[in-house]
Amino acid sequence: MSFTVKAEKRDVFGTNASRRLRKQGLIPAVLYGEGTATIPLVLQKKDIILILKSDTGENTIFKVDFDSKSQDAMFKDVQIDVSTDELIHADLIQISMDKAIRVNVPVLLQGDPIGVKTEGGFVDFMTREIEVECLPGNIPESIKIDISPLHLHQSLKVSDIAAPEGVRLINDPASVVVLISVPHKEEEVAKPVEEGIEAAAAPTEPEVIKKERAEKEEEEKPEKPEKKEKKEK
Repeated sequence: MSFTVKAEKRDVFGTNASRRLRKQGLIPAVLYGEGTATIPLVLQKKDIILILKSDTGENTIFKVDFDSKSQDAMFKDVQIDVSTDELIHADLIQISMDKAIRVNVPVLLQGDPIGVKTEGGFVDFMTREIEVECLPGNIPESIKIDISPLHLHQSLKVSDIAAPEGVRLINDPASVVVLISVPHKEEEVAKPVEEGIEAAAAPTEPEVIKKERAEKEEEEKPEKPEKKEKKEK
């Protein structure tokens, strides 16, 4: 599905001006381009939300129309108000369809690992996005990996992933994407901690002090009276 966003150049700036725009259902934005000046724009909020909710989300390529021109673009960044969860600003970047770019693509796990089904483990999903380099038209929606053959304690790294045609993976090949781990029982984790606390609470006494104390106690013991021998009658 292709998207086209109608835009206008923005000539008012500042917090109050941006607030007024948002009340009208508009979003302040900036269009960046390599070797060209940045262009402040005003976009329709509904157009931006429609693109963000599409299958390709922030990696969607769309056209921006302004001043009787049309430019291929992508999102560089979107700002969300954390208190209202409302979209408040968008940064766009001009792209050329014949020039490679780098974007982050979500990882999609497929299959039920043997280590989970029959060996009591669980899936530890460690790397949820992978950076890729490719032409804009080759950006995958996701990187799909099959984890069904994984046993307990086995992992899958970036180097194990077969990249789609025309796509290069940028992440460190040694980075772990998913690991089949063993659940830790509470009592097994708590016991060593408790033992450590008890050991710390009862410091050991040096052997020299023990020896001196024992000798002192021996000296302070009252002497026992000698038993008198019975006289023979």
